[in-house]
Amino acid sequence: MIRSLALRVAALAGMFFAGAACAQSPLLIGQSAPLSGPVMAVGQDIRAGALAYFNKVNAAGGVHGRKIELVSLDDANDVAKAKANTATLVDERNVIALFGYGSATLSVPALEIAERAKVPFFAPFSGADVLRQRPYVYNLRASYADELEKIVEHYGTLGMTRFAIVHYDDPVGKQNLAAVERALKAHKLSPVAVAAIERGKEAVTASVAAVLKANPQVVIATTRYDATAEFIKRARAQGSNAQFVSTSFAGANALAAELGDKGVGVLMSQVVPTPSRITIPVVREFKEAIAKVAPDKADSFTALESYIAAKTLVEGLKRAGPNPTRAALVKALDSLHDLDVGGYTVRFSPENRDGSRFVTLTMLGRDRVFRD
Repeated sequence: MIRSLALRVAALAGMFFAGAACAQSPLLIGQSAPLSGPVMAVGQDIRAGALAYFNKVNAAGGVHGRKIELVSLDDANDVAKAKANTATLVDERNVIALFGYGSATLSVPALEIAERAKVPFFAPFSGADVLRQRPYVYNLRASYADELEKIVEHYGTLGMTRFAIVHYDDPVGKQNLAAVERALKAHKLSPVAVAAIERGKEAVTASVAAVLKANPQVVIATTRYDATAEFIKRARAQGSNAQFVSTSFAGANALAAELGDKGVGVLMSQVVPTPSRITIPVVREFKEAIAKVAPDKADSFTALESYIAAKTLVEGLKRAGPNPTRAALVKALDSLHDLDVGGYTVRFSPENRDGSRFVTLTMLGRDRVFRD
């Protein structure tokens, strides 16, 4: 009897220490992002915005006493590396969620692994159709279709009807082309020119003349900041007076830096409020938090988006309990029906994992800052 009691005491002690260890072990969030290479600015902004919020939570004691650790692996914008990183994060590091991937192109191969392991794939930096209605994908931002409808509607009110489209010549780029064409069709319009380019700004040159030959009033680019900026600079150097507009995918701050003094008047759709609008609570909160992590990113739309995404994910972690599983986190995220993160509302449910349709239009000024 004494031996039996001792065994039970030992078992209970083991359970206690295991629970205590679990309570103190960090909650691992995995990320593969372009932290080096030609589009590293976007990846670095995503990471900085998330860290700003996670650090704030950790300083206040974490989530149910557990700190959050963002495990970021560099994929240098390489699809194969992104997929390999995802396997490492899911199978070796056993992350509870994947967060902030840098594009749809990087996300799609990673989703094979995420869906197999039933890991929440949270807030990819993309509004592409290919990431909509996928199991385990939680999109924080509005879709490209939402952005493009706003763009076309805006220029339509100005009486402009001649639109050209620049897109990447790959599966995701072609989906973006289709999204622009749908937005135009809704207004009984069709593009006067379409340019399909390879990734990288060096691929832009040949497409500029072909687009300008059609004499467009508006050129919509669905490409990254490097290719978008190169196209605009070359087109303006050739005397084009067209209006140039980009979706948020380009990355506002990176695009502004790449354009330099050649970007005045460029329009860009955004999926979060302008970082200068400190009357919005979450923007003001972001400004305070990012100053402690990366003060040079205080005006970054991308970092603000990632901050909002991190705040939303943490609310899911809180609701998932002190020892959350991946399945518990999915259930918790699905319960965020009307989450106000401070002037920005996110709505998730089991039937809808597209959290927001917020879109605003901004213009690049002489100070090289996009404002609405």
